[in-house]
Amino acid sequence: MTKPRVIVTRRWPHEVEARLATEFSVTLNEADRPFGQKELREALLEADAVLPTVTDRLGADLFEGGVRAKILGNFGVGFNHIDIEAARLGGLVVTNTPAVLTDATADLAMTLLLMCARRAGEGEREVRTGGWAGWRPTHLCGTQVTGKTIGIIGMGRIGQAMARRCHFGFGMDVVFFDSYPVADPGMRARQLATVEDVLAAADFVSLHCPGGGENYNLINQQRLACMKPSAFLINTARGDVVDEEALVQALDEGVLAGAGLDVFKTEPAVPTTLTGRQDVVLLPHLGSATSETRVAMGMRVIDNLLAFFDGRRPPDAVN
Repeated sequence: MTKPRVIVTRRWPHEVEARLATEFSVTLNEADRPFGQKELREALLEADAVLPTVTDRLGADLFEGGVRAKILGNFGVGFNHIDIEAARLGGLVVTNTPAVLTDATADLAMTLLLMCARRAGEGEREVRTGGWAGWRPTHLCGTQVTGKTIGIIGMGRIGQAMARRCHFGFGMDVVFFDSYPVADPGMRARQLATVEDVLAAADFVSLHCPGGGENYNLINQQRLACMKPSAFLINTARGDVVDEEALVQALDEGVLAGAGLDVFKTEPAVPTTLTGRQDVVLLPHLGSATSETRVAMGMRVIDNLLAFFDGRRPPDAVN
């Protein structure tokens, strides 16, 4: 029996690529260079399954006129880089990789929060450049974390995992906004009526909502104005959730104290208005970047493919 043809758009962990080669007729991206639009279109025309990542933009135009591919096995939980409706109309199932990256992403969000609060990025740069003149009582004094209020925007798996770390690890009060009622978030927490309510109440705001659609520029000039001048914004969700120009202006004007960002609108390009600041911590989209998590994500994609080509509904189908 002929194995389904699968094209992978980036290099994946070795263990995952080895299993792909066993289960399918697979073409790997040996150069690990992002596919352009022409290459993505060709992959859709040539393969039974295409396995994209967040760096691949699959808009409606790529599905026009019909394609051979019948499934997109997305490497990641977020899928706002794929036109889901256009894929559905083109006859493609789209899957993602939920659950397996929850803890890694929440750990990274907590890392950003602590780095912002304790000015760890500034301190590390000072030591590396030889600028540290020694201990003194007023040097790089940051913000206490224990006992403060964390505000979560998007109380799904990752949002709840972040809230647990803050509440049980640092004794923080938890307030949150979610589009749907959350009956049992696993801790004492208050669901507030609006995003604005959370921004006004929190000392740290952590974003865990999907990107794109109605969440595009969710955190804009008007909403940033609701934050405390001493508060920090943490984003490990998607870059387009935050209006970066509005954020820079708010930081310039002292509307909030700082930000920790792992995602950006035009990755991998990051505006110099952000990179030149000391009051932001910037990481290169490391949310799920542990070896264990990336292997688990790849294996989850394979499980979805095997189900699909066996005639069963993929467990993580999103459309």
